[in-house]
Amino acid sequence: MKKLLIIILIGLALNLGAQNYTEHSVKAGETIESIAKKYLVTPFDILALNPDAKSSLRPNTILIIPNSKVKNEPIEEESRELIGYKKHKVKRKETLYGLSQKYGVSEEEIKKANRFLYSENLKKGDKIRIPRFKTFISKQSYKNTVKKYTVQPKEGKWRIAYKFGITVAELEALNPNMKPIIQPGDELNVPNIEDKAEKPIDSLYNYYEVLPKEGYYRLKLKTGLTQEELEDLNPELKDGGLKAGMVLKIPASIDTVSNLSDLETTKLTSNLKNFKTKKLALMMPYHLDRIDTDSIEETKAMIRNNKLLSIVLDFHVGVRMALDSARQLGISTDLKVLDTRYQASRTRELLEKNDFSGYDAVIGPMEEKSFDRVAMALRRSRVPVIAALNKPKEVYGNVFQTIPEDKLFERAMIDFVKKDSLKSKVVVISDRANRSTAEKLKSEFPSAKLIFSQPDKKTGKDAHFIYHTELENVFQPGKTIVFLETNSNAFASSVVSLLNGHISDEDDIEIVLVTLDKNRAFEGKNIDNNNLSNLKFHYPSVNKDFDEAKHRSFVRSYRKKYGISPSKYVARGFDITLDTLLRLATEDNLYEASADIIETEYVENKFRYNKSLFGGYINEAVYIVKYDNLRIVEAN
Repeated sequence: MKKLLIIILIGLALNLGAQNYTEHSVKAGETIESIAKKYLVTPFDILALNPDAKSSLRPNTILIIPNSKVKNEPIEEESRELIGYKKHKVKRKETLYGLSQKYGVSEEEIKKANRFLYSENLKKGDKIRIPRFKTFISKQSYKNTVKKYTVQPKEGKWRIAYKFGITVAELEALNPNMKPIIQPGDELNVPNIEDKAEKPIDSLYNYYEVLPKEGYYRLKLKTGLTQEELEDLNPELKDGGLKAGMVLKIPASIDTVSNLSDLETTKLTSNLKNFKTKKLALMMPYHLDRIDTDSIEETKAMIRNNKLLSIVLDFHVGVRMALDSARQLGISTDLKVLDTRYQASRTRELLEKNDFSGYDAVIGPMEEKSFDRVAMALRRSRVPVIAALNKPKEVYGNVFQTIPEDKLFERAMIDFVKKDSLKSKVVVISDRANRSTAEKLKSEFPSAKLIFSQPDKKTGKDAHFIYHTELENVFQPGKTIVFLETNSNAFASSVVSLLNGHISDEDDIEIVLVTLDKNRAFEGKNIDNNNLSNLKFHYPSVNKDFDEAKHRSFVRSYRKKYGISPSKYVARGFDITLDTLLRLATEDNLYEASADIIETEYVENKFRYNKSLFGGYINEAVYIVKYDNLRIVEAN
C-alpha cells in the first residue's frame, strides 16, 4: 500500500510537471480570490483543479495553480529600501516641500521619520532625520495563464470581464496601462482560458458590476430581478455566491439607475466611528498672483467685478464653515488649499509638486481640462476627486460628480407631474428647437395638447411667439399643468405673460407652469418673477433656497460675520464639504460610504451617489422646486 501511494505521488508530480503547473501553500488570511489575483488567474481556474477549496481553505493547504502558457514582456519594477537617515538642522524659511525636493523624498516620508511633524509645524532650529533609500530596478515576468485579446466592437470593460469570468478590477490589474474607455482594436491581457470556457456575449443583455456591500435585496430594488432570476442568468452565483466586483448578466431592458426617490434622509451623525484626521485638498482658481495685497480697495473692486472669483471665495467660506461644524462633532481636518489659477499648466505644476496619495479626497478643480488631469493622475491611487461646481467631461472610477445628469432632472420632473396628471390637464408649449422634447412629453402624456411657436412668414425661421387665440378654450376650471420648453428668453417672456392673463380666481382656473430645463430663458429683465410666482413655476434643480427655520445656526453665523445672507455658493461649499467629512467619518473611505441607499441633505443640497456602469459616482438626488412668493422652495 505504501509503495502504491509513493508511485501515485511520483506520477502526480510528473504529470504536474508535464502540464506546467505549480503549487501554492495557503497562508493565513488568504482567499481564493486573493490567490487568483496573485498568480493572475481566475478563481474558476483554481477551483477546477482544487474542488475541495470551495468549501474549505485552511492555512498550509497545498493548491495546484496553473502556470502560464503565454508569458508577457518582462516589466521593469522599481523598489526602494530604507538604508539609514541623514541628520538635518532646519534653517530659516525651509519648508517640508523644499526639503522633500532637496533630498528626493516625499513629505510623508519625512513625517514618518519625524512623528512630531504630524502635529507640529516645521520651524527653524528643529533637528530632523531625512530618510535615505537605495533604489532597485528589477524585471518581473508574470507567470500566469494570460493571453492577448483584441477588443471587439461594442465591447467595454464590463463585457470583457464577464466574458473571461473575472472582475473589472482584475482586468485592470492585468492591464495597468489600459485606457479609461477601451476602443475596438485595443489589445488587452486576459486569462488564457479555453475558447469553450469563454462566456458568450449577447446583445440582448447588459452587464452590471456588483458594488461593495451590495446584496440580493439591493439588486432587486435596482433591477427588479429576484435572487432566483439572477442565478438563472448567472449560474456561477449558485456555487460561489454574490461577491463585490463580479460582473452579472441582466436583461438590456433594465435600467440600473436606481429609482430611490422615496428614500428617507440618512443621518450620518448617528453613525460616526472613524475619527482619524481627514486629509482634504481644495483646488480652486483663487488667482492670488493677480491680487495686490498693498491695495485693499483695488482687491475689493476685483472681487466685485470678477464673478468667477466671487463664486470661488463664497465656496471657500462655505468650506471653512463646514470644517468648523465637523470639528464640533469631533472630526478634525487637515485642509490644503491650492490655487489652480484656472490654468491646466498650473494644475500640472501642483500635481508634480504635491503628493496626494495619502489624501481622503480632493475637491475641484473647476476648469474642465484641469479636473480631468487631476482625476486621471489620482485614479491609480484611488483618491476621490469631487466635481463640486462643474460636470466633468469623463467620470473616471475615482470621480464623484455632485451635479446630476440632465436625464435625471427630466425624469424627476416628469414623474412629479405624473403623480398629479390624473387630476389635471397637461399642455405642452415649445419652440421649434425643442420639438423633440415636446414630442417626448406627448408620449409621456398622450392626452396633452401640443402648441408650437410660429414661423416667420418670410424666412420660415422660428419667430418665437404663439397667437393668443391658440390658448382660447384651453384652460377650464380646475388645474392645468403647462410645460414650457425653450431656450429663447423672448419666447419664455411672451408665453409667461399670456398664461398669466388666463389665470382666474372667479372661474377657478389654476395654471401651473413647469419645465424640464430651467435655463437662462427664464431669467433676466424680460421675465417678471411675480408672474412666475403667480404660475407657481416648477422645475428640477440641484439645490433649493435654504430654510432659515431649519438652518438658523448656519445662517446666523454667516450673517454675524459678513452682514448679509449666504449665497447659494456658500451653501454649496458647506454642504459638499460637510457631506464628504461625515461620510469619511462613517467608513474607512468615501467609496464605502457612498452606497446608493444613503441619501443626505444639508442646507440647500442633497446627495445620493450611484456608481455609474462605466465609471465613477454620480449624484442622483434631485429637487423639484417652485416659485412661492418670490422664494424658491421645495415642491411637495
